Amino acid sequence: MEPWIEYTLPPELVAQEPLNRRVDARLMLVDRKQGTIEHHHIRDLPHLLRPSDRLVLNDTKVIPAQLRGLRTKTGGRWQGLFLGTTGAGEWKIVCKTRGRLQPLEKITLLDRDGKPATQLWLLEQVGDGEWLARPESELPALELLDQLGRVPLPPYIRGGQMVDTDVKDYQTVFARSPGAVAAPTAGLHFTADLLKAIEQSGVFFSSVTLHVGRGTFRPIDVEDVSQHPMHSEWAELTEVAAREINASRQAGERVIAVGTTVTRVLESVATKNTEGPQLDSWQGETDLFIRPPYQFRAVDAMLTNFHFPRTTLLLLVQALGGSELIRAAYEEAIREEYRFYSYGDAMLIV
Repeated sequence: MEPWIEYTLPPELVAQEPLNRRVDARLMLVDRKQGTIEHHHIRDLPHLLRPSDRLVLNDTKVIPAQLRGLRTKTGGRWQGLFLGTTGAGEWKIVCKTRGRLQPLEKITLLDRDGKPATQLWLLEQVGDGEWLARPESELPALELLDQLGRVPLPPYIRGGQMVDTDVKDYQTVFARSPGAVAAPTAGLHFTADLLKAIEQSGVFFSSVTLHVGRGTFRPIDVEDVSQHPMHSEWAELTEVAAREINASRQAGERVIAVGTTVTRVLESVATKNTEGPQLDSWQGETDLFIRPPYQFRAVDAMLTNFHFPRTTLLLLVQALGGSELIRAAYEEAIREEYRFYSYGDAMLIV
């Protein structure tokens, strides 16, 4: 049997926008101990969670990293994705266009109205499709992106073409730390009112940061999954959050990760402490690849959306829920016409 779950999804089940009310999204409850699957809604979370559970959120903020432009010399269309900056202030980007790009080529960046905004010099290609570049503008990168960047939607949502509502829709209500080029999608279901209702039910909250990178959607194209080059993402667990989570674990309460990104942060920190179950504050790059079989050390349950087959995201879900139960859950989700992927419905694995 293959290590991953394969399934065929009817195209109409790929959600193209969120529901008008985020809390009306459906929620599949997968109970590992009972081996059962139940159907609820996100709005039911205050009743499905236990008092003293600790929900851990990812407070990363999606930046408008999608760029549009023209090759200044030829007028050919150009697309880019901002990934970050170097210590010297150069941009790290991936880009595509017709023909071969050349070092020291100039790109005319367009604003959201399609008008020329500034110039971008491509300096050199540095591997894995990435380029170093430098804009002519003296503005800090995030300020310039706020002026001309677009929401970096995945291609399965309207071909990656944003509409105005995506600026708000493709961002969690608790986003604080700019740096992600994709949303931590499990967190998109929460509203301020839902968070308040959950807190009033006796549940505690903590936050971590993981800046979701472009590699999160990269499919596994090798037969031996251990040979898949796992992408690296910057993450942080603060001293305050580590202390809160340690206290919950010591009290025997559940630590529930909101999303695979939170799971990666907590498990990355847990694997670094070989002396015991305590989590210490940490920040840095993590390339932890969680796949069956895996012994979880920090996470007891997880809220997550439905993921593509042959991805590290789905393998992480299988590692927590068990491949056969998760296979049954996905088959049930397709039968019951759940909405899939970033703007879709969710699953709570307990």
